[in-house]
Formats: sequence, structure tokens, C-alpha cells
Amino acid sequence: MSKLNPIATEILWTRLVGIVDEAAATFVRASFSTLVREANDYAVVLTDRTGRNLAQSSQSIPSFIATLPETVRLFSREFGIESMRPGDVFITNDPWYGTGHLNDATIVAPIFVQDDIVGFAGVVSHLPDIGGRLRNPANRELFEEGLQIPPLRLLHAGEEDKVLIRMIRENVRVPDETMGDIWAMTSCVTSLGLRLVNMLNETEIDLDEFANDIIGRTEVAMRDAIRAAPDGTWAYEIENDGPAELKGGVVVIRATVTISGDIVSVDYEGSSDQVNLAINTVLNYTKAYSAYALKSLFAPWIPNNEGAFLPISITAPEGSILNPLRPAPVGARGMIGHLLPPAIFGALAEPLGERTQAAPGSPSNNIQITSLSGRKRYAINAFLGAGQGGGAGRDGASAVSFPSNLSNTPVEVLENQAPIEVQSRHILHGSGGSGRFRGGDGIGMTFKFRGESSAMASFMINRIKCPAPGLFGGGQGKPAKLEINGNAQIASGSHVLSNGDLVIIETGGGGGFGEVK
Repeated sequence: MSKLNPIATEILWTRLVGIVDEAAATFVRASFSTLVREANDYAVVLTDRTGRNLAQSSQSIPSFIATLPETVRLFSREFGIESMRPGDVFITNDPWYGTGHLNDATIVAPIFVQDDIVGFAGVVSHLPDIGGRLRNPANRELFEEGLQIPPLRLLHAGEEDKVLIRMIRENVRVPDETMGDIWAMTSCVTSLGLRLVNMLNETEIDLDEFANDIIGRTEVAMRDAIRAAPDGTWAYEIENDGPAELKGGVVVIRATVTISGDIVSVDYEGSSDQVNLAINTVLNYTKAYSAYALKSLFAPWIPNNEGAFLPISITAPEGSILNPLRPAPVGARGMIGHLLPPAIFGALAEPLGERTQAAPGSPSNNIQITSLSGRKRYAINAFLGAGQGGGAGRDGASAVSFPSNLSNTPVEVLENQAPIEVQSRHILHGSGGSGRFRGGDGIGMTFKFRGESSAMASFMINRIKCPAPGLFGGGQGKPAKLEINGNAQIASGSHVLSNGDLVIIETGGGGGFGEVK
């Protein structure tokens, strides 16, 4: 007889999320990089034996919780579940099966109860460095973007693959920090597996039965929420900074959303073709941020698991900027991928009204600087928030990274890790678009480079040409700005910084929602 009932399910479900959060805390405490400790650029996910998402860490990047199950299924296909052993740990940074660029590594470990695999523990994290050119939109091929790690065993039944470890160390700028984070990720999945096994032994719950129960409940709730919306098809276009060879120098994202009964689909036919800049967004990432937007609109109160995504279909033409072919450059894919939620919000503005919100000024603003300080090499990677779009019954938040959960790296951390002098970092009051609900404000940051040796720098600053549009008559946000020594710069390209160089960054304001009355 099943031990599951609504009360037991709720208790166990909450406990499942709790053990994932405990594993995530292990990772954060053990990690070396500010990308994890300060920026929260990671996610921890638990799946069942078939790779279905059961629970993820509360502090998660929204896209990762949808991409990681796909990576689990990749490992199952590549190696076969029957060949996996206790103590095996797998790794890859394949953009097309992972999170969309080489900078994120996915590490997965099978979870055994006696001799049987019952599930998989997985973690995704942005590594401190992956070699190649610094991540920036100007990269024109995947091969420029760093070390490619195909699906491989990092640990063979608990034994390190010393050749793989040496290969990684020899190809990154900061090997101790990079391998330190990889070992922290390994500890994370190991601890998650142990906690799950302890829970299963204590409760005597069959994980397959429990997975079917919570996924089924979530799917029913999601389908009910979709069915409550009117049927129909709506389309919306959004533009963002692009290469000069495109018409007007802008990228077009066209989202056509169809609601039919308890199913919702998004098709990106009509979006720009893939480009020779690293802003292409692989289909796995396209699906992830599209699913996030739909889940947020229809049923934000439902816990995330595989069931929430079963009524959703996402398509994009092969060879488009949202489904590029190898070896397209993809390192700065967030500059386009983060605009998929506002494209979907715009399409569904008519049927869903104030559930939606205007576009943000925040897609993937980022600073990277690397050089030598004495005899030690450093590589910093920091994020800057911007203005969230107004809507959903409130003004947009300021200085946030929407739709991701990335945090602004503290000034003290930046100055400690690289020879820069931050002269100011502040809210750009009034940069959000006007409206009944105002857009959030961006961030202004000014710093001087103080290194004895010159440094390579890359700045991913979005919305210089295409400010965030408003919705329902709201005003557009203020555009972004990047200046070096008083000279305006475009977002794509690498720069050499010398001692005394002055960098000024202003991130974009969010669009306003509704006309001011």
C-alpha cells in the first residue's frame, strides 16, 4: 500500500527541497570564486532516474533548473545507466546540451540505493575561467571561447581522472580557483546523494512513486492554470543591440504564443538568423528561459519540477539566433536569451494584462578583467544589475539582474581581487521608463584601472542602441552607456586597460508599464 497522501506528500516535498538547499549551502561554503559566493551564478538540481526534475535549490538561476535535466539525460545516453558505478561523477560544458556557453560546467552524480540508481544529483556553475579569449560578444567561433569539455567521467568509482584534471588546469588562467570550484561542485552532488539516501531509508518511500505523484500534481495544476486563460494566438517583437551587418544593427526576437486548452506553445519563427557574434542562444537555453516566463505568468505559486513544463512547447528555426548550428559563438548568449521573457510577456499582454511586465534594461551586463599582479594571475568576472520593467501591479525593481538571479558583486570584493579603484557605484535615479508603474533604475559605475601591468578587459553592456521598451503606453528606459577615457564604446570587443584608464558604465533602465494618468 502506498504511504503517500496529501499531507505526507507536502511534508516530503518540502524536505526534498530542504536537502537540495543543504547541498547548495555546502557548495557555496566550499567554492573559491565570487561567481558562486557573491553572484549566485549556480543551481543545484535533483532528478529521478530518468532525468526528470524533482527539486532545485531555492537560490537558483532560472535557466539552469530547466537545462540541467537535459544534461542528465545526455550522460545517460552517452554512458548508459547500466555502466554507472557508485562514486562516478560526470562533467561537461557542452553548450548545446548544457546551459548555452562554455563558461558553465555541469557536474552530475548517480545516486544509488544498494545496487540500483534511484536518481541523479546535479550542479551547474559559472567557472572562474575556461581559457580562450575573454567572454565577449565579438568572438566569432566557438573555438575562440575556451576549452570544450565533452561528456566525460571526472571520477571513476571515486578515482580522479588525472589526465582530464591536468588538461583543465593547463587551459585556464586561474587553475587553482577553477579546479577548486569543480571539487566544490563534486562535494555538492556527493552530499546531496547521501542526504537523499538517508531520507529514503528513513521514510521507506519509493522515489519513483513519489516522483510520479509530485510531477503529476504539478502538471495538473499547471494545465488548470493555462486552461483558465483565453485561447488564441498573439505575437510580439523585441529588438536588442546587434552586429552592423544586420538591418539597423539590431537583433529581432519575434515570439508567437498560442494557448489552446491546457497547452501553451511559443514559436520564434521570424527571429534573426544566427550571427557571427557570440550572442547566439542555443535551443536548450531558449527553451529554459521561455519555460521560466510561462511558468511565472501562469502558475508562479507551484513548486518547480518537471510537471510544470510538460504542457509547454518551444520551437525555433534551425540556424536562427535562438537555435544556432555548431560552431556558432555563444559565450554572451545571455544578452539575447534574457530577452525571451519580455518577448513572451509582450505577446501575452493582451490576454493576461497586468500579470505581465515591461522589458528590463538588465540582460547580462558583465565586467571581465585579467592580467598579472606581480607573479600571480587574476581573472575577475562581475555582474551589474539594471532596471526591471514595471508591471505586475508594481514599479520595476532597480539594480537587479532580471530574469536571472545574479547579484551585484560588492565593490570591496572587486577591489580586493583586481587592481581597480571604484570611484562610484550608484543608482541612476530617473533612468527607468515613465508609466503607471515605473521601470526600475539602472546602475552607474566609474572605476580607474591601477594595475602595474596592462590588462585585457571585456565589457558586456547591453541596450546601448536599443533601450528597454515600455508596455501598454509606458515610456522606454534610458539606454546604457560604456566609455573608456571619455570615448564611447560598443559592447562587443576586447579592450586593453593601462594604469590610470577611466571606465564609466551606465546600465539601462527598465521600461514603464501603462500610461501615466
